[in-house]
Parts: sequence; C-alpha cells; structure tokens
Amino acid sequence: MPTISVHPEGWKVAKGYANGMVGEGRMLFVGGQIGWTAQQVFEARDFIGQMKQALRNILAVVEEAGGAATDITRLTWYVTDKAEYLAHQREVGQAYRDVMGYHFPAMTMVVVADLIEDDAKVEIEATAMVSL
Repeated sequence: MPTISVHPEGWKVAKGYANGMVGEGRMLFVGGQIGWTAQQVFEARDFIGQMKQALRNILAVVEEAGGAATDITRLTWYVTDKAEYLAHQREVGQAYRDVMGYHFPAMTMVVVADLIEDDAKVEIEATAMVSL
C-alpha cells in the first residue's frame, strides 16, 4: 500500500510538503544524509548540489530496503544557512522534483549553526514505510 497524504479539512493547502502521512509496512529510519557521494566525497560545494546528493543518498537507502520515493513519509532537513535556502526556493523545488518526483511527505526544516562535516550545507534524515 502506498503512503497517503493527510490534510485536515479547512486547512490552507500545504505547498511542497504534507501535514501528515499514513502508510503500512516496515518502518525504515534513514540516518542523516549529507551532500557527499557513496565514497564520502563532496562533488558539489553549493547548497542545491548538496541537497540533490543528500536526497539521492536517502533514495538509495530506501531502494536498498525494497522501497521507492513514494514510500518516504517524513523528511527532516537541517540547513546551515536560512538565507541561502530562501534565496533559492525555486531551484530547491526543481532539484527536489528531479530526485523525488512529485511525492511530498511530511517535512520539517531546522536551521542549525553547523554540521559535523565542515563542508556540509544540508543534512536530511528520512522515515519510510516499506511494503512487507
């Protein structure tokens, strides 16, 4: 069963995220992924490039567990520069869709002072419901 978005009646439409998600299956918790490759190399130094790589990394873990982007129920984003994120929202949206398609799970974004890897600009963790 695919995940289903939950939107309370009368609420303003959520753009680019869901207020809630429902699904059945095995719960998969994906640890925070940053914008480096499988070999732990940063090929991108910009926010958009790192964001796309972090999402690709999440998708690789979900697919390894037998799932797909549509099984992702939650993303928690940690970004080091709110202004950079806000200045590139159109590019963020396009980059997100390039990797995840038009699947928008519940999301939270948190601005943090720093990440453990000095070159990281974003870290994203995920929860998915992978079919039994």
